[in-house]
Amino acid sequence: MALLLFAGFAHAQAIEPMPFKDHAQELRFQHLTHQLRCPMCQNETLADSNAPIARDLRNQIFQMMQQGKSDEEIKQYLVARYSGFVLYDPPLTARTWLLWFGPLLILLAGAGVVLVAIRRRGRAGSTTITETPTDNGDDW
Repeated sequence: MALLLFAGFAHAQAIEPMPFKDHAQELRFQHLTHQLRCPMCQNETLADSNAPIARDLRNQIFQMMQQGKSDEEIKQYLVARYSGFVLYDPPLTARTWLLWFGPLLILLAGAGVVLVAIRRRGRAGSTTITETPTDNGDDW
């Protein structure tokens, strides 16, 4: 019973009604908070996280939107404060090229290893001379 009570309390804390001017501003807020990562949770968006810092950042984003800041200005503010890690879709820069192309490099390296292994097996199978077994009469 206590578990159900606490589960309901946690859910009630997640609801944060904000006085948006119109539906378009609410959609913009939702889109923006889905593009940003919670600095504390690291694997959740600001929209999905219930961490205290995520709530604070959602309120900060709301306030900046009320001040007339653009999405790009809000992102720049958060990147300046929390680094590029806060972006779920980081831009392609010299610092993030491994993040973008690392999986492709690993895939190509794996394909190369498989190709070399197949070629070695092919060469080993074609150069091996099959010897006929000799029967010397000793059957142990």
